[in-house]
Amino acid sequence: MPLPKLDKPLFELVIPSTDKNIKFRPFTVKEEKILLIGQQDKNEKSIILAIKQVINNCAQDPDFDVDMLATFDLEYLFLKLRARSVDNMVAVSYRDGEDDKVYDFEIDLDQVELIKSDKHDKVIPITDEVGMKMKYPSVTIIDNAPDEATAADVVEYLIRNCIDCIYDADSVYPASDHTQEELSEWLDSLDVDAFAKIKRFFDNLPQMKYTIEYTNSLGNPRTIELSTLSDFFTLG
Repeated sequence: MPLPKLDKPLFELVIPSTDKNIKFRPFTVKEEKILLIGQQDKNEKSIILAIKQVINNCAQDPDFDVDMLATFDLEYLFLKLRARSVDNMVAVSYRDGEDDKVYDFEIDLDQVELIKSDKHDKVIPITDEVGMKMKYPSVTIIDNAPDEATAADVVEYLIRNCIDCIYDADSVYPASDHTQEELSEWLDSLDVDAFAKIKRFFDNLPQMKYTIEYTNSLGNPRTIELSTLSDFFTLG
């Protein structure tokens, strides 16, 4: 006789980059094991792979594709999924840089927000007639970033692969219609100001935010800004 199956509650989460509602189930012991294996590797790519697998397992939409998520989508969904699956309260400890003492805090994951900057815009004008439209760096783009490369090469890879299209007064040129070499040559032709605009696009990507305020042993008010998964959890 088969063992009884356990019903799992469903809940909705909003994918920040698309504002689409997706149904999820809480993760189970199976997903906890996946996360544990990822953490034991102490390798960032292994941890991200484990988080992807957990989110994909728990998503209840057949059209859901974890590889198409923006990087901030992945972090936000995992954090909210963890809050619903385990506990919304997380204990963390931080060492104060002024008095060198360790302080313990509890973070309410339900209070973590995803902040979208007013300065953020996917459309970047280059001249009066020429410009480009960007797309968010996806999980797949980050996964495929070259391991053995200089910082400059990684930046160029990221920019190339986040170009959605280039446009002028007469037409729109999808990046997918052009080779990586063609896109690199076009980027190399930009002036410094135009390149700075592209950098601002990445600097102002939506970001998780949670603020801890406390007073240290010296009587000085202190502030800690949390913005990435590694700020909220020990993931490696």
